[in-house]
Amino acid sequence: MFLLKKVVGGLVDVVSNIDPNQFVPSDPPPPRRPVYAEQHESDEEKQFRRVFKQLAGDDMEVSPNELMNILNKIITKHGDLKTDGFSIESCRSMVAVMDSDSTGKLGFHEFKQLWNNIKKWQGVYKSYDTDGSGVIGADELPNAFRAAGFPLNDHLFQMIIRRYSDENGNMDFDNYIGCLVRLDAMCRAFQTLDKDKNGTIKINVQEWLQLTMYS
Repeated sequence: MFLLKKVVGGLVDVVSNIDPNQFVPSDPPPPRRPVYAEQHESDEEKQFRRVFKQLAGDDMEVSPNELMNILNKIITKHGDLKTDGFSIESCRSMVAVMDSDSTGKLGFHEFKQLWNNIKKWQGVYKSYDTDGSGVIGADELPNAFRAAGFPLNDHLFQMIIRRYSDENGNMDFDNYIGCLVRLDAMCRAFQTLDKDKNGTIKINVQEWLQLTMYS
């Protein structure tokens, strides 16, 4: 119990001086729309939906395993991105934090938002890989996160380095994307729970477990 209090206390110290209004998370995925709404989609959305149908299969949802296969096929075409590949655990986490309706899979709009975020963050990643090594070094990472919409204080940055970077402080592509997907989702969750927009939230243990365990 003492250790738990110490850990929680340390986390509170780390985040207590962070202004959540500095973060710019993406908008939450829109709720699932009835089939008839598809006829009002833009040409771009219709084209993306055709691609999604090919990727998702008959059930029109992307599972963690399908997401892993999709992402790993894509990154094999980008030799300028250093990565060990997206693991099934990483993809489970990405599905969980993007799964707004708790089906365990990503529907069209959930997947589209994830896809757009990955494309946007890929551009950031490549622009901050200034030496062309395929990874972002520890000295480049703070600006890379800031450009993605998440200015981190030093304490939180060091925690992320320990969790997502290698022993030299370098972060490869899959870890950068996995970290940002989770960071983005946690910021969106906070904004949803911060009803009066004062930068603080109050949750019970059940809500805490739901927020942290399915992510």
